[in-house]
Amino acid sequence: MVWQRGCVKTLSLDLRERILATYDQEEGTREEVAHRFRVSLGMVKKLLQQRRRTGDLRPRHYLAGRKPLIVAGHQVRMRELRARKPDLTLKELRSATGLNCSLPAIHYALAKLELTYKKRRSTPVNKPGPTLRAPGARGGGSNPASTQPGWSSSTKRGRKPT
Repeated sequence: MVWQRGCVKTLSLDLRERILATYDQEEGTREEVAHRFRVSLGMVKKLLQQRRRTGDLRPRHYLAGRKPLIVAGHQVRMRELRARKPDLTLKELRSATGLNCSLPAIHYALAKLELTYKKRRSTPVNKPGPTLRAPGARGGGSNPASTQPGWSSSTKRGRKPT
């Protein structure tokens, strides 16, 4: 990798091939090849290892990063579960698929599959029966006999008259 102003640039395939060709023709040690092409010793070692392991020299950035926990098999299972029982919660989906991931991860996987998990009202809303109104509702006053003289609901007890 070539360092330029604080960021790392990927080596071109041509440069990768020239580095390994120089090493293969025994034109220097790994350290000397690294110095000649202005790359790190680790880069030369990495290229040698990559060629030995895969036979390919191309950059492998597409393989870097965290691997997804929810793979195609889990997605198929989620579709089946949602088709059978559409009102499963995220927790129930997670346990049914045997996944060990967060609930938001399940949410994003469902969104990617264009599946919903929220319950939809398919039947009329249950309406409770009539309820009794509280006494004094709609601006009605309270019973004056329930308040002791000199008291108010919003003030302290008044002083006794002398």
